[in-house]
Amino acid sequence: MPNSPFDLIVHGGTVIDGTGAARKDADIGITGDRIEFIGDLSTQGAVERLDATGKIVAPGFIDVHTHDDHALLSKPDMTYKASQGVATVVAGNCGISLAPLRFTGDRPPPPMDLLGDGYRFPKMADLFKALDETPPALNAALLCGHTTLRVGAMENLDRGATDEEIDIMRENLAEALDAGAIGMSTGLFYPPANAAPTQEVIRLAALLGPAGALYTTHLRDEGDHLEESLEEAFEIGRASGAKVVLSHHKSAGASNFGGTKNSLALIDRVRKEQDVTLDVYPYHAASTVLSADRVAESSRVIVTWSEARPDVAGRDLSDIAKEMGCTQQEAATALLPAGGIYFMMDEADVQRVLQYPHAMVASDGLPHDIFPHPRLWGTFPRVLGHYSRDLGLLTLEDAVYRMSGLPAAEFGLTGRGTLTTGNYADVVIFDAETVIDRADFAHPTQAAAGIEMVFVNGKPVWRDGQPTGERPGTALRRQALQAAAAS
Repeated sequence: MPNSPFDLIVHGGTVIDGTGAARKDADIGITGDRIEFIGDLSTQGAVERLDATGKIVAPGFIDVHTHDDHALLSKPDMTYKASQGVATVVAGNCGISLAPLRFTGDRPPPPMDLLGDGYRFPKMADLFKALDETPPALNAALLCGHTTLRVGAMENLDRGATDEEIDIMRENLAEALDAGAIGMSTGLFYPPANAAPTQEVIRLAALLGPAGALYTTHLRDEGDHLEESLEEAFEIGRASGAKVVLSHHKSAGASNFGGTKNSLALIDRVRKEQDVTLDVYPYHAASTVLSADRVAESSRVIVTWSEARPDVAGRDLSDIAKEMGCTQQEAATALLPAGGIYFMMDEADVQRVLQYPHAMVASDGLPHDIFPHPRLWGTFPRVLGHYSRDLGLLTLEDAVYRMSGLPAAEFGLTGRGTLTTGNYADVVIFDAETVIDRADFAHPTQAAAGIEMVFVNGKPVWRDGQPTGERPGTALRRQALQAAAAS
């Protein structure tokens, strides 16, 4: 214990440390950006003492599946995440990343337009430099997107890449990894990437294993061909030697309800032989670009944005189609480019995946939608309040673990995810009795209840229901994380 006063002592709280261990009463002493002591600090001095009596003190949450690339720069307070207790985000998922973005024309093809516009980073090092120079409120780890690589190397995306084009993509991926990217993501479901054969992805992913980098994937098919798509992801992992992260695991479409029984059993079998993990968001509706093809699979569709008709954001596609005097598929096509929310999963499947012991909690929120899916603002409090406290699907300790210690371990985020002496002081204080999501499909941008304070690297970023304006976030580079883990 230090002789000099701590910068901050959080006293009187109940600590859930992010390891899955039982809660305990303890004080936390913070100096600078680190946790210096956990235990009884009732007689110790501090520049500031914060009373957490009756509250839970936990590690700042880690959102491993985000599309926050652009928002880290354009919305640096990151209010929609900080208000949930999130301290660290992983951006660049589903094959779409803000770097290395190289293309001609006014805008990249969908779904890359989900990231927003106004930034051009031809190299991953450029994006890291921008985050270093203008830090956001939260920490960020970055993935390199396969679709982004394709857009930068190919004029025609409706086919597999040539050897020459793959060489260009490998050069750009190598630059991204050298700059600090933690891995590569794919979105093989989407048109800019679904023409890519498995071997194209394997040739790129071959760079990942030797670098200790991840392979994360929005599967080629999350519906009728879910298991075949899982097998493709496993094959890519085996060939590359990289850990496989299955993004937002689900079984989509009414004809596939219950499919997670088989998919989780398959994942369990494969985990005995290779490194595979997954994340899940706690909702039975998905959100992505608007597509006529997905309308038939959904019981309801809400438009989140439309360039052709900005006035329809937030409205049901069925109502818009009636006004237009056409089918929903025709209306969807007329609104493009646009985004939508699709009610296409079974709640029983959502709960089954949430209860899977290796599933991490993630939001997959889209911060640039005019009328976003409520997961953007509500994911983590929803799990803590609705699924853990109210339904009892997870203990609170397990829920916190899925949001902190587990993702830190799976993504190699050394020094984060657990309340441990020497770790970075990413801390959330919340009320276990009142924490709940308030964002819903009618009012999707409401901040959650019960999240009282959030610290990132020892600095408060959320306090008294408001962002503080502090921006202590750090761009997390893979090499530094690996070096810290080895030391």
